[in-house]
Amino acid sequence: MSKLPASWVPYAELMRIDKPTGTYYLFFPCLFSTLMAAPMLSPAAPLASVVSYSLLFFSGALIMRGAGCTINDLWDRNLDPHVQRTRLRPVARGAVKPFNGLVFTGCQLLAGLAILVQFPVPCIIYGTLSLPLVAAYPLAKRVTYYPQFVLGLTFSWGAVMGFPALGLDLLTNTAAFTAAACLYASNVAWTVLYDMIYAHMDIKDDAKVGIKSIALKHDADTKKVLTGLAMAQVSLLAAAGVASGAGPAFFLGSCGGALVTLGIMIKRVNLKNVQDCWWWFVKGCWVTGGTISTGLAADYLIRRAEIDQTCVTPQRMS
Repeated sequence: MSKLPASWVPYAELMRIDKPTGTYYLFFPCLFSTLMAAPMLSPAAPLASVVSYSLLFFSGALIMRGAGCTINDLWDRNLDPHVQRTRLRPVARGAVKPFNGLVFTGCQLLAGLAILVQFPVPCIIYGTLSLPLVAAYPLAKRVTYYPQFVLGLTFSWGAVMGFPALGLDLLTNTAAFTAAACLYASNVAWTVLYDMIYAHMDIKDDAKVGIKSIALKHDADTKKVLTGLAMAQVSLLAAAGVASGAGPAFFLGSCGGALVTLGIMIKRVNLKNVQDCWWWFVKGCWVTGGTISTGLAADYLIRRAEIDQTCVTPQRMS
């Protein structure tokens, strides 16, 4: 941020360039679905395709997370000044005028479209369908105590995208559809879980200004809710693995790893301490997301190697 021209800094802040954890949370579902879809193809998707689409997904996550944050700040420009953590955001402090923020949103959406059109046509269609959800989340905070579910529906969209990106038709391939649906639902549960912890950082200010959240609604029994969400996440993740034909590396690495890392986080996080909530929000992204990704990657590489070995063996016998 310090290397940017001064006039650019407020816009970089709007995109949360200095706080990239949200980008990683948006990217992980894309990575999960790409790695899960890759070995479902016959033959398995080439490593180059998996890597190239993953890089495109990361670029899209960076841009669209920025667009979502800008939309959120425009919606919340009259609320953010009353919340300690958000009072210095660019629109709230007057560094970016609402009209300029709106124009900036349009520019980010155009950049996101430029990335999206590099995917197959089904991906473009599915990606476009997510836009109403991007705009709906800030509104949800005003009308329901469960806006985290709207955020979950939005942030988990990538859990569907990897399948059509690699050429699996969700409308005709029952296994791919079931795997994508279970993976999507698993990521919704994960999003609600980590954002419930995140929401505890603002719980006092939110109560004062009328912002609703699941943390406010279930303040007294948050850890029980978190435990239920973790169980749902891992169960649905395992169901996705069954549908996709995943092997032991996935169930031990991804499902087992997620169960352990989530359990440790839920047990240790101090929900009354803002810094501790932030620490677990950030570290939980990498620990749980990284564990699931590692298990999926190992499963893909093992199954791809098995397929390659099957193809080579008959040639040697002949």
